[in-house]
Amino acid sequence: MMLLFARVPVACMGSLALLLIAPTIAAEPVESGDLSLAQAISAALAGNPELLSSAYTLRAADARIAQADLGPNPELSVQLEDFAGTGRVRGVDAAQATFALSQVIELGGKRGRRRDAAQAERNLLEIEGEARQLDVLAEVTRRYIHLATDQEQLKLARRATELAQKTLAGVGQRVTAAKSPEVELHRARIALTRVKVEQEHAEHKLLSSRRKLAAMWGENDPRFDAVSADLFSLRRPGEFEALVTRLKANPDFIRFASQARLRDAELRLAETRRMPNVQVGAGIRRLQETQDEAFVMSFSMPLFSGARSAGAIAEASARREQVAADEQAAWVRAQAQLFELYQELRHSLTAAETLRTEVLPQMESVLAQTEYAYRRGRYSYLEWIDAQRELIDAQRSLIEAAANAHRYVAEIERLTGEPLAGAPSAVPAN
Repeated sequence: MMLLFARVPVACMGSLALLLIAPTIAAEPVESGDLSLAQAISAALAGNPELLSSAYTLRAADARIAQADLGPNPELSVQLEDFAGTGRVRGVDAAQATFALSQVIELGGKRGRRRDAAQAERNLLEIEGEARQLDVLAEVTRRYIHLATDQEQLKLARRATELAQKTLAGVGQRVTAAKSPEVELHRARIALTRVKVEQEHAEHKLLSSRRKLAAMWGENDPRFDAVSADLFSLRRPGEFEALVTRLKANPDFIRFASQARLRDAELRLAETRRMPNVQVGAGIRRLQETQDEAFVMSFSMPLFSGARSAGAIAEASARREQVAADEQAAWVRAQAQLFELYQELRHSLTAAETLRTEVLPQMESVLAQTEYAYRRGRYSYLEWIDAQRELIDAQRSLIEAAANAHRYVAEIERLTGEPLAGAPSAVPAN
């Protein structure tokens, strides 16, 4: 099955609704057999611990909005005066008891501004959740590519073992026929032992890669057998300018717009502090000595609150201006990073194409001719081994070039948030 690195991840990146219900559903286990990238992404969306926590973050933000929409509570006060003294005010006969209710009245639209700021913060958290989702899915793609690469490396290690076994058999025939020294047989055995060790190492690396991929959806024991990936099906990029235009749609840059709205809301909230709140109260006073009762009223307001709020307003204004500066710096960095990835992708595609069409066919021909000449005594054992080593190295370079191309595609898609345009180009594994 073709590995659609360029389309499957981004198609799933819009599934943010899964984050909102993730705590209430269990991640479906990955079944045995070959695993596609779409299945890996679906499992990560349902079971990745980092994504599961985003839903609780949004719930907490909703609670803060509800809390911000509440006004000050009324206060009940009880005041007892002129009691437990000396002389006339001994005991409670001359006491005065006041029972009053008071209420703080918020002026300047503080309640609405406070609610707006909490809502803007919630919107920013939602955008950050989308960016976190992109990060997780990009990491799933990276580990999937890594596992696909390790699978190809294991295939190559097995081929190297087969070549070493074939070489040992060929050398044995010539040694038996007294056409080659016995030392060549020992060297062939040593070479076979070394490639077997390399094959075992490749097997262990593959096991580790499988486990690291499964960890993205919370599994410690991978259920799948392999990934159904065609590492050599590559996708060529479109024009660089078209990729640059997509950067602004990435949640990383949408986040700056949300941050700007949050800072605006915080600035408006700080400006409301210029208008002081007032507190009014009313109650009844009981004069125990004369058995009389009277109404009481109160009014209070802080003074010079406008001057005291200047610092908070200046801070909020500076934080708002900082957002624009941070966005510009991030935009410059993102364009530079995108250009570097774009150039590296083109280089990897060129390297893979050159290895496929020019280098490997010649290497295969050279190996066949060298083996033929060795069996007839015209080439030495070292020349045959060198031809094998050069072929294996070239095939390994093809695997790395193809894997790097997929990695660069994944990074470009993470930056732009969209599939990479361009027609796929098949690069056979040879």
